[in-house]
Amino acid sequence: MAPQELTRRLATVITHVDEIMQQEIRPLVAVDIIEQLHRQFAILSGGRGKDGAPIITFPEFVGFKHIPDEDFLNVMTYLTSIPSVEAASIGFIIVIDRRRDKWSSVKASLTRIAVAFPGNLQLIFILRPSCFLQRTFTDIGIKYYRDEFKMKVPIIMLNSVSDLHGYIERSQLTEDLGGTLEYRHSQWMNHRTAIENFALTLKTTAQMLQTFGDCLATTELPRDVPSTEVLLMSHTRQRDRLQDELKLLGKQGVMLLLCIQEPATKSPTSKLNPNELENVATIKRLLVQLDETEKAFSHFWSEHHLKLTQCLQLQRFEHNFCEVKLALDTLLAEQAEFTDIGDSAMHVEQLLKEHKELEGKGQEPLEKAQLLALIGDQLIQSHHYAVDSIRPRCVELRHLRDDFINENKKKHDILGKSLELHRQLDKVSQWCEAGIYLLASQAVDKCQSREGVDIALNDIEAFLGTEKEYELSSLKEFYNQFELMLTLDVKAKAQKVLQKLGDVQEIFHKRQMSLMKLAARQTRPVQPVAPHPESSPKWVSPKTSQLSSLAPLQKTPEAPYLETELNSLEKKDDETKSEVKDEEILESSHGGENPEPEHLGGPENLSPGRRIVHDLLETEEIYIKEIKSIIDGYIIPMDFIWLKHLIPDVLQNNKDFLFGNIRELYEFHNRTFLKELEKCIENPELLARCFLKRKEDLQIYFKYHKNLPRARAIWQECQDCAYFGVCQRQLDHNLPLFKYLRGPSQRLMKYQMLLKGLLDFESPEDLEIHPGDLDGGLAKNEPKRTKDSAFSAELQQALAMMEDLIKSCELAVDLAAVTGCPDDIGKLGKLLRHGSFNVWTVHKDRYKMKDFIRFKPSQRQIYLFERGIVFCKIRMEPSDQGLSPHYIFKKSMQLLTISIRQLGRGSNRKFEIANRNGLEKYILQAASKEIRDCWFSEISKLLMEQQNNIKDVYEDEDNGRQISPKSLGTFPVGRQL
Repeated sequence: MAPQELTRRLATVITHVDEIMQQEIRPLVAVDIIEQLHRQFAILSGGRGKDGAPIITFPEFVGFKHIPDEDFLNVMTYLTSIPSVEAASIGFIIVIDRRRDKWSSVKASLTRIAVAFPGNLQLIFILRPSCFLQRTFTDIGIKYYRDEFKMKVPIIMLNSVSDLHGYIERSQLTEDLGGTLEYRHSQWMNHRTAIENFALTLKTTAQMLQTFGDCLATTELPRDVPSTEVLLMSHTRQRDRLQDELKLLGKQGVMLLLCIQEPATKSPTSKLNPNELENVATIKRLLVQLDETEKAFSHFWSEHHLKLTQCLQLQRFEHNFCEVKLALDTLLAEQAEFTDIGDSAMHVEQLLKEHKELEGKGQEPLEKAQLLALIGDQLIQSHHYAVDSIRPRCVELRHLRDDFINENKKKHDILGKSLELHRQLDKVSQWCEAGIYLLASQAVDKCQSREGVDIALNDIEAFLGTEKEYELSSLKEFYNQFELMLTLDVKAKAQKVLQKLGDVQEIFHKRQMSLMKLAARQTRPVQPVAPHPESSPKWVSPKTSQLSSLAPLQKTPEAPYLETELNSLEKKDDETKSEVKDEEILESSHGGENPEPEHLGGPENLSPGRRIVHDLLETEEIYIKEIKSIIDGYIIPMDFIWLKHLIPDVLQNNKDFLFGNIRELYEFHNRTFLKELEKCIENPELLARCFLKRKEDLQIYFKYHKNLPRARAIWQECQDCAYFGVCQRQLDHNLPLFKYLRGPSQRLMKYQMLLKGLLDFESPEDLEIHPGDLDGGLAKNEPKRTKDSAFSAELQQALAMMEDLIKSCELAVDLAAVTGCPDDIGKLGKLLRHGSFNVWTVHKDRYKMKDFIRFKPSQRQIYLFERGIVFCKIRMEPSDQGLSPHYIFKKSMQLLTISIRQLGRGSNRKFEIANRNGLEKYILQAASKEIRDCWFSEISKLLMEQQNNIKDVYEDEDNGRQISPKSLGTFPVGRQL
């Protein structure tokens, strides 16, 4: 409904109310003349003449002639406005009762009626005075003054009420006129006042609704969600208030109607007089107008509310659309930058992991986009006024969502194929390396006999039979299939491996042919020269140590060919050994003719701070090479077929646990951390930031140390196997494998030491660039720093971070040695303390507190975390160093569920931990009072912090927020102590 239609309908209601109450003719209500009506000098009793004419009675009233003319006119105007227009048009019958009065009163009444009566008159009945003298005066006066009264209606003089009954039925006359009509003036006035108040309230309400409708029509719709919500709430409150007024007004009208109809309802014989019937009709007509008002306003409000609601829905939709579109655009931008397909299997696996993280990151925006598109569809189906704006946005959301999903699938497929290619290339490389090792291990002296030649040929045939296992035949086809999507580096690597494969296969073919010729010619045996024991051939892998040269052979007719064959193979394989090239370059630089730059850039000419950075970079490169040597020298050869017989089953089944995530360490340091450390050469102030930036990545050390105890156990069981000895000799390592597996722990300590050293030399003079700085850098104006500078603060943060990492790694090693320790023990937070205690367990239902001393205490290893305490049983077991402690998890308790108190005199080393339910208590005895005090103080502090956190949560929930601090995490309770 339009606002103009509401205004028109409400204006019609107001007009009808005025017509019903006849306010447009005589704008007068009972409240205005309430005092005059109370005097009762004229009443409208409700009686009717035989033709239905309304009867107005002038009862006996002393002082009638003293009534002001205005009061008389107002009362007459009001009384004549009450009957319906139809009844009033018949004409009024006036009954003047002056039986106890004088002629002067009769004359005054007729004079006023003749002058001021506003309605149509039909008859005037006068009950003349009962006194003989006054009656005579009245008869004479009427005859004498009739023309003066100018009455155009008959005036009938009556001697008694019985004469009146001849003209008007007794049922239409009040009791004082000898009739039976019940009339109570106070009740009549109450009814009239209530009806008029009801009509006035209805009219006022309709006018208020008109104003409210005009206000709503002129209100401009906001353009943001909060303003629209405020406007909708404001309009709804106003509408509810007006709706309540309409309902209350309806209840008042019904109550008034029932009140007027009450006499007829209570007594079947009672009937309403015409006046009361007209009141009932008036109220019903007013109720009809009230109902029309409610319908008009309800119709208008439903349309206005729908408009506001749709406006709010549109604004929310557009707001959410902007957020979701921004998130999707960001995801698509990140996806567009994700172009790398990896240059090794491990790199591709890392890329797949990052790709999965990106996919997980996009899950929520994608779900929001789908939900928002569905919401848009619902708005379109509900005939929203902004369909033309909503539909394109839904299409755009689905388009962006499909783009991300399709591109994600495409990227995943490409990375999957890349991973498959790199794994195949690695297999081929391993096969080639194993082939090289086989050829190098075939001693020439054993090939001088027919039996030796047969054995060598059988070995070669058996090895060539493994081509199917390594799927060598499908490599070229696979490479050709995905050649277009590969990067130049990957193509070069693949072509290099394919070339190497062809070379190895050709060499094997030549070796077979050579061996066959030797077998056919049956040459005489030649005295062989055995190779030196320490010159055993070594296997190689890309970017690792060079293949060691073969032992010199005696020159036989075929021996030169064999030697040339193997030398050519070495040359082919040398092309893949970048580390050897690096060593040659390094050697040539040392032996060159221009050593001055090296001399100028030597560490001895650097400032203390830069010397530390230089030391860090050098040791980082050595550390990476050591890890790489473990991967290439111990892990990769485990897959060589020719070494399987050297590896025991225990080692083969647990090799992943022996080395842990050392590959992950290598990838992080080689691909990421080393490059960032190199940037710190010119800008040492970036070093602390480098460590802080990689705080999360360095958590891989926690995972490595968590596995370290298990690795130690595997090493202790398998350290004497022949495989480790062969690998150690091939790598020329002076120390056994596990010493190198301890390298990551030592590296963390090195980081801590270097950061401490840099913090000690972080003054401006120490960080100044000198002419002889690394790489000849000649920066002249590096900013000065002081100990209270941001650089110092970052160094302190980096050092604190490294110390925390070392502690967490020590904790990982410690807890890994605990048998039965739950996997989610990390929920208890950071480890703060641990130590050995004597513990008494006291059950409330079984023992009294004073009896606990009778029982023998249990020795327990106790770990104190930020949010809990863990009890472990201590068991001494034999080891290489004698008896060593082993721990078994027994129980964990959350700090939220315990209380703590010190014990009385004589117990200066003891304190009590109890469950809040009081059913179980633990008496802990420390080794000294100082240890007891430290533990008690630490636990008390933690309990206080926990209580404060809970208090903050309750306060936030009372304020309507929902916050769940870490202290509310759950942790499973272990076995009883």
